[in-house]
Amino acid sequence: MSNRTKLIIGSVAAVVLAGVVAGIIRARRQHEVEVREEQVARRDLVAAVTASGKIQPKKKVDISADITGRIIKISVREGDMVTKGQLLLQIDPTVYEANLQRAQAAFSSAGAGAAQARSNRDQAERTLKRTQDLHEQNPNLISPEQLEQAQTAFDVAGANLNAAEHQVDQARASVQEARDNLRKTRLVAPIEGRVTRLPVEEGEVAVPSTFSKDIGLLMTISDLSVIQAKVQVDETDVVRLHFADSVEVAIDAFPDTLFLGRVTKISNSSIENPGAPAVSENTRAVDYHVEVTLDRPPVDVRPDLSATARIITDTRAGVLTIPIIALTVRENTPLSTETRPTDTSSVTRHRRVTEGVFVVQKGVVTFRPVRVGIAGDEYFEVLDGLKEGEVIAAGPYQAIRDLKDGTRVRKMKPDTAKARKAD
Repeated sequence: MSNRTKLIIGSVAAVVLAGVVAGIIRARRQHEVEVREEQVARRDLVAAVTASGKIQPKKKVDISADITGRIIKISVREGDMVTKGQLLLQIDPTVYEANLQRAQAAFSSAGAGAAQARSNRDQAERTLKRTQDLHEQNPNLISPEQLEQAQTAFDVAGANLNAAEHQVDQARASVQEARDNLRKTRLVAPIEGRVTRLPVEEGEVAVPSTFSKDIGLLMTISDLSVIQAKVQVDETDVVRLHFADSVEVAIDAFPDTLFLGRVTKISNSSIENPGAPAVSENTRAVDYHVEVTLDRPPVDVRPDLSATARIITDTRAGVLTIPIIALTVRENTPLSTETRPTDTSSVTRHRRVTEGVFVVQKGVVTFRPVRVGIAGDEYFEVLDGLKEGEVIAAGPYQAIRDLKDGTRVRKMKPDTAKARKAD
């Protein structure tokens, strides 16, 4: 066999061998799952609860009328600053002035009637005394019937005086009521603050808010010296909150600034929200009011601005962490027939799944149970089960969900991993 023939045969064999190796590698890669790998590392974590709500002053007063009448003067405009005792609004006092004059006249008349009844009582008392004296001196001069009549006249006069004095009291109360109603025609500011709502105009009729506060509302005065964000927190998160937790508040009207604050109130009763989606047939999603007082609110803040509060519930410095997406659950291994108890009710009550991650070693993943602590925005704190520097499968979600012990994996390219992480 010539050298040329040997060379040709060797070349063909090399090509065939290369093809076989390439086929084996291609087949092997087809069975590998592409994952994003990440090392278990130490980080600083911040656990937070995010909730949305509205900006509100800590103190505000809704002004409404206690009497009915036409508004003849409004002394302020919406947005004005007012001081305590300043005139806000005047209701037509004509009817109430007339009522006061009528009540005063009735009071004077009742006083005169009481004076006359007192005179009659005094006269009846003197008559009774003379009759009693004469009867004692000479019983024949005054008969028992005359003495009885004098006593009766005195009793009647006393009763009339008592009734007249009650009429005086009633008339005095009517005068006071009429005076109070007249005073209520002038509405003054109960606190110092800003007029944040003024839904009425001069000429409209003010009515008492008997059935609905909104119907009788004339204006709202808000004390803007203390500003709060009142947010709604889900029942699963509210138990993690504590008084004085630090808060970052984002106000939609001030998109470039974060405002710091503290939790100053956590409601003990849930918010009645009939429109909330039902979790089951007899339950609905439950929220709780939480008040956050801002340390330095913006100068131009207004009530009812939309706000989002990020409430810091816990912090950890330099703890082992794993990506949140890496944590998954797998069913527990069933008990063997030798170790399985006869009564399986106790087994049913235990958790049937275990939380853990897939550790990558030489291109093969193994599920390892872990115990996690607080959750940050992207990472869990690792309490037990992993060591610093170990490599785990950290995404994507679909790959993590489908992994099994012994699955071969390959590392995702950096550009692909970055794109999928951004998604």
